[in-house]
Amino acid sequence: MAMYDEISAGAVLYLKEEGPEIKYLILNYSYGHWDFPKGNIEAGETELETVFREVSEETGIKDIQIIEGFRQQIEYKYRKKSKLVNKAVIYYLAETKSRQVVLSFEHNDFGWFSFEHALMKLSFENSRKVLRNANNVLTCLYSN
Repeated sequence: MAMYDEISAGAVLYLKEEGPEIKYLILNYSYGHWDFPKGNIEAGETELETVFREVSEETGIKDIQIIEGFRQQIEYKYRKKSKLVNKAVIYYLAETKSRQVVLSFEHNDFGWFSFEHALMKLSFENSRKVLRNANNVLTCLYSN
């Protein structure tokens, strides 16, 4: 058994419109924090299957394309009732063409944000680090 009590997978989801501007999707969870779409990996699922399912469930977006070579894992602990939970989250980088978001009951709000605005919106430093790395990859990808 892994040292993690929970493993989630999610996506740094972005939209590229005309010109250089890249917008990132950040969700406002019902607990109040802002973060990327993600959720627990279910039995028998691969990480990527979880990413597609969770993005679809949480945002209604189904057309996502995974950008090869980006897989970032973050780890943290949180309390669930009185138990300390060791959590890992694996993020992939994915592009969509869909602007329209249909939020699940788990979320209050969402936004498509520029890199700088998304950095300010994200509640957790480990998520900001993932975003910085994703933005570096995309900057290289689109600068050719």
